[in-house]
Amino acid sequence: MTGYSQADLTEGWEFKILRSATNVFRNPDCLRQALEEEARAGWVLVEKFDNQRLRLKRPASARAGDAALGFDPYRTSYGMSPGKLTLIVLGIVLGSMALLALIIFLIAHA
Repeated sequence: MTGYSQADLTEGWEFKILRSATNVFRNPDCLRQALEEEARAGWVLVEKFDNQRLRLKRPASARAGDAALGFDPYRTSYGMSPGKLTLIVLGIVLGSMALLALIIFLIAHA
């Protein structure tokens, strides 16, 4: 992990971690798209930790243009939210269990 330089800490930089619940940063096109969106708010890539996390920085002066962006420049998740992913997985599991119960019921009463 890259540390913060003294200049980063004293020259008015902001930092954030952008997270993905689905390893979306593994795909170079998705990574490029995410970085292009973040660049509109002045964020630049500092480090890619893994396929789920990016560290970004921007000058604090970039806050002046935040109102015109149309999205939250301080967002910390990209793509599908962890909550939505959980609901999808839960729906698949419960649906599979219901289907299995139906098959067992039909076989038992055939």
